[in-house]
Amino acid sequence: MSLIPLDPTPTQTPSRTKGRRAPAKTAEPTEAAIEIPHRITVASISPLTEKLNTYLNASDLKIIREAYRFSDEMHLGQVRRSGEPYISHPIAVAEICADWKLDAQAIMAALLHDVMEDQDVKKDELIERFGSPVASLVDGLSKLEKIEFQSQIEAQAENFRKMLLAMARDVRVILVKLADRLHNMRTLGAMSTEKQRRISRETMEVYVPIAHRLGLNNIYRELQDLSFSHLYPMRYRTLSKAVKAARGNRREVVGKIMDAVKLTLQQAGIAAEVHGREKTLYGIYRKMHDKHLSFSQVLDVYGFRVVVTDFVQSYHTLGILHGLFKPMPGKFKDYIAMPKLNGYQSLHTTLIGPYGTPVEFQIRTQDMHRVAESGVAAHWLYKDDQATVTDLQMRTHAWLQSLLDIQKQTGDSAEFLEHVKVDLFPDSVYVFTPKSKIIALSRGATALDFAYTIHTDIGDQTIAAKINHEPSPLRTELRSGDIVEIITSPDSRPTPNWLGYVRTGKARSAIRHY
Repeated sequence: MSLIPLDPTPTQTPSRTKGRRAPAKTAEPTEAAIEIPHRITVASISPLTEKLNTYLNASDLKIIREAYRFSDEMHLGQVRRSGEPYISHPIAVAEICADWKLDAQAIMAALLHDVMEDQDVKKDELIERFGSPVASLVDGLSKLEKIEFQSQIEAQAENFRKMLLAMARDVRVILVKLADRLHNMRTLGAMSTEKQRRISRETMEVYVPIAHRLGLNNIYRELQDLSFSHLYPMRYRTLSKAVKAARGNRREVVGKIMDAVKLTLQQAGIAAEVHGREKTLYGIYRKMHDKHLSFSQVLDVYGFRVVVTDFVQSYHTLGILHGLFKPMPGKFKDYIAMPKLNGYQSLHTTLIGPYGTPVEFQIRTQDMHRVAESGVAAHWLYKDDQATVTDLQMRTHAWLQSLLDIQKQTGDSAEFLEHVKVDLFPDSVYVFTPKSKIIALSRGATALDFAYTIHTDIGDQTIAAKINHEPSPLRTELRSGDIVEIITSPDSRPTPNWLGYVRTGKARSAIRHY
């Protein structure tokens, strides 16, 4: 196994491709590292290799080792703020990708993702060494030179535009980028307070919504909590202490609920996994902030997840739980019949448990659980189970295609990013076409947004709408369950005042473009 010297001195000059400088410097972009003892002797890629051995063949492992050796050579002499050799970061990113069982090309891109930006390696060289697909992934992950732009904001917007368009062509770009951002957030402690907050705010505004939109719930939750800890460190520490103190007090209640549910399901002949869920600290904070609740009120809502074997048992289990505990009115949501925009499927219900405590339950099948935790990465995790991810892939493809549509109609990078952010809000409504096809839209979307979601030409030619078979203004905000019919005319054209009441990025960019 290759071992990496951990403490290269600034005077080291590794052998490199002719003509390329060998910097011995501290990494300074968004990357950081956690504080560790000053001297560590070696760092190994053994953990990565062990993960890759579980699903890749020998030929894949061989080319991945070549990518690792090249990346190690390019980054030799470069260190992170913590003093760790820079190569430790690409290895960590590749390990996160290996947890999703991404293919060999994506793992290679993870190992090489900074060589173009930091070491001035050209795309042609990567194509020659590792092939065009890997080079394209690395190119999509590389930032642009800031000197091309008038301001930091403009440069950042253009970087996001480039990344999102590369993602639209190959979703592996954003999976590797999210792994990169996750490791940087995990190791942000060595950065200055100002940089911690700037990077955390950027993560919360862009990367958290993208992770949610792609159904990567584990990444979504961890990035939220890590960002929260750096944006509001005092609030984070206070809530963390309060949660630890409250765990002991509620252990008895949680245990009673768990035992009652397991016993009742067993008696009904349903094989199920039952897990208690603790709300994330950011989830607690948001609930307190948005609903003006005290900490004790939020902690009274316990969470449980019930994972069953098939679709029918999900609804059977729901009936059993409603018989065991009384359901709270208006607190049932069926995300199986009407999945979320990111493909998430589960039954949600809130019941009144022991001592009058509200208890949240999520009920889903094993296949739904995989997609709920891994989102689009489930495509790589379970290649032999295509049926469970087909709908998710279609939804993701439609969204990625909309990014390309917005790009065609938007000249300015900042405007493009503005439109994309609009579409990243997690809340959504579900409406029906006259032929009963379900269309998911951002919350607050209007009948005109619906028209543009169907097709840009339909939006441009819209003259009227019917909602639930009744004539309605185009500015009418849609609600879940509405049946929407659009009336068009070939002579109709968009008007500037339409921008005042559309909500989706696709509609806004199409109208502005016209």
